[in-house]
Amino acid sequence: MFAADVAPADRRPWRRALRKLWRRRGAMLGLAFVVFFVLLAILAPWLSPQDPLATSWSAVRKAPSAAHWFGTDEIGRDVLSRVIWGARASLLAGLVSVGISLAIGLPLGLFAGYVGRWPDALISRMTDAMLACPFLILAIALAAFLGPSLTNAMVAIGVAATPVFIRLTRAQVLSVKVEDYVEAARAVGNSHLRIALRHVLPNILPPVIVQGTLAIAAAVIAEASLSFLGLGQQPPLPSWGSMLNTAKNYVENAPWMAVWPGLSIFLLVLSFNLLGDGLRDALDPRQA
Repeated sequence: MFAADVAPADRRPWRRALRKLWRRRGAMLGLAFVVFFVLLAILAPWLSPQDPLATSWSAVRKAPSAAHWFGTDEIGRDVLSRVIWGARASLLAGLVSVGISLAIGLPLGLFAGYVGRWPDALISRMTDAMLACPFLILAIALAAFLGPSLTNAMVAIGVAATPVFIRLTRAQVLSVKVEDYVEAARAVGNSHLRIALRHVLPNILPPVIVQGTLAIAAAVIAEASLSFLGLGQQPPLPSWGSMLNTAKNYVENAPWMAVWPGLSIFLLVLSFNLLGDGLRDALDPRQA
């Protein structure tokens, strides 16, 4: 009777992980802010008080007021509206870029780690070559080569972040593929493809999920950096990075132009980092 009661709980590792995540206040705070920014981006057409592209020469660089809560920029556009719409570019860049990295890095790392031999050596040396170049420098180079646009920036960030996922996946596969349950699956005649997809892949996902969460934060910073340099979202479309690029010329006269997009980037990146740290603890079976 006791064994029957305990067994179902043992088969629910994700439920236990959620309970552990719930007990971590920092992670829940990060999750709350992430949900806030996601809702902000989705509901931007309804939450934005004004058109983010509408200019007004009678309201140039106006300080925060009842009419413009976050003030206005150098050509009279409402900063609050542009911050709200800018959340879309940052979140889209973070999610799509990491999606590209996972789509490339996860299969390559799984293949290299499971097959070994010369495919592993070839993929590992290519990964080392890409890791020799700093992430942001590689993203800037790729974005400059592809051309300035948000789509090209997301592709550049995704490709630049891929080596980290290849190396992490390969390391996890090398550790898991020698476990007893994998050897047992091989002994009963399962194909290599089935073993890789049904027995190895599910057991390497937790650290990959954690890395993906942290990579979103890095991608948000990278998108803001590319937009700041003119390689991301193109004006007049709102982006927190391009807003900071414009605001740098008016820091003394209109500091609110830099404060709000900078604070938004800080909060979003901090939220994903807190969530990633919480997921690392929650998905680690060694943690109580």
